[in-house]
Amino acid sequence: MPSPARYCVFYGEGRDIYDIRGRSAHEAIFNPRNGAFRCVGTQQGYSGFSTWTRGLSWAICGFAELLEYLQALPAETWRASQDRTHTMAALEKAAAVCDFYLAFTTLDGIPYWDTGAPGLATLEAPYEKDSDPANAVEPVDSSAAAIAAQGLLRFGAWLDGQHRPGADRYRQAGLTVLQTLLDDRYLSLSPQHQGLLLHSQYHRPNGWDYVPEGHRNPFGEATMWGNYHLRELALYVQRMAENGPYLTFFSPLGDA
Repeated sequence: MPSPARYCVFYGEGRDIYDIRGRSAHEAIFNPRNGAFRCVGTQQGYSGFSTWTRGLSWAICGFAELLEYLQALPAETWRASQDRTHTMAALEKAAAVCDFYLAFTTLDGIPYWDTGAPGLATLEAPYEKDSDPANAVEPVDSSAAAIAAQGLLRFGAWLDGQHRPGADRYRQAGLTVLQTLLDDRYLSLSPQHQGLLLHSQYHRPNGWDYVPEGHRNPFGEATMWGNYHLRELALYVQRMAENGPYLTFFSPLGDA
């Protein structure tokens, strides 16, 4: 597995006191002279020892798509033993990040922008209630939800195709997220608004997100990646419902 999977994702193996299975770090920092790993960090999250949820969502979607890609490779591309090794490693990592997301997100599937955001410590059971984009404690990030939902659905589909347990759990979680994102609370309905998916975050630590007058936290705006991934997520589910072609980031093998 590449270095990001090794250094930016945790697997509950006691690497440090914040090593929770499935937690991710935004960055890994290395010594430029000898390449030795030094520490984890972040630019857009709260700290290297908490989890910036959009970064986690990229990992969820990426590992699921990696499994799809490995499954599509012809047998002669890799030795069978190497193929199995890579697939089992990707399976372990996909399950870890998906499980962490499900444990640290709201009931309707929308995460706060960072699992270590300081305001969350003031809330009782923040993950046992539905999301509130206009809350006065910590912002949620709908773009992280849209990205994660794709990964949850793809991982569920892969597990189903391999006759492995857990497929329904991840599939239903992805559909729950989509149902929430298509609700009036999150979908932009104003013809004057150029966005599609509301309550997306860009850079919380730098304060670059729009805060409506009279509020302390950002909400109500869209981002390019949130809009894109909501559209891709909706198209994926539509194709599933219609028994259409299964879309992947790579062309079917043998296509020109």
